[in-house]
Amino acid sequence: MTIRAASFTAIPGVRHRFFTRNGGVSKGRFASLNCGFSTGDELARVTKNRTRVCAELGNRSKILLTTAQQVHGTDTATVSNTWEGNPLEADALVTATPGIALGVLTADCAPVLLADPDAGVIGGAHAGWRGALAGVTGAAVRAMVDLGADPGRMIAAIGPCISQESYEIGPEFLTPFLAEDPDNQRFFTTFGEDGRQWFDLGGYVTMRLKADGVGAVESIGLDTCADDTQFFSYRRAMQAGELNVGRQISVIVLDQK
Repeated sequence: MTIRAASFTAIPGVRHRFFTRNGGVSKGRFASLNCGFSTGDELARVTKNRTRVCAELGNRSKILLTTAQQVHGTDTATVSNTWEGNPLEADALVTATPGIALGVLTADCAPVLLADPDAGVIGGAHAGWRGALAGVTGAAVRAMVDLGADPGRMIAAIGPCISQESYEIGPEFLTPFLAEDPDNQRFFTTFGEDGRQWFDLGGYVTMRLKADGVGAVESIGLDTCADDTQFFSYRRAMQAGELNVGRQISVIVLDQK
């Protein structure tokens, strides 16, 4: 049901989980731990799934799970309490408030969890190719610095996302990456005689985090598209002609003091 980053397990006062699609109550193509409200799944089931997520993290009565409406951008929200009504549009969340669990919803994009345990500041970012290229990880790091964090002390973990072997792209995809930096060519590999290319999202996000000054970066390295038993995948769903797809959640929270 959950996956942990080795670099996070020894951090005092910080809990995290990369949840798989298993262990929930949703049915059909949303089976079973779908945590996305906007997927077309039944609201009551998604709510119960999120309750299970909080229970896995500890005493659910003391944990407030917070997610944003992710739009593949760089907007970052500093969270001190959960919001009422519709969530904010943001692709990164940061907090220094114990008990606020920051959730990142994905179905191929890269979930990034960050922590500066000395400062007591955490963050979570949703890094698809658009957000990663635009600098969503840097926006999250800067927002954490505003709360007293130091990038050199930060630890980042990149959760399960689509791997290069599953991420075939068209010829136009490469252009904005090379415009940003010609060296980005290293994240694109050509296979076969027909010149088709594949993109290394996890590798690119790792590079961006290091460029942002993050002291330690770990990548889980599991492919969401290739493993339908553990993960929801937008690309796999589209290839199957499905209109909606569930979302797995990755969560980080500071312990209550």
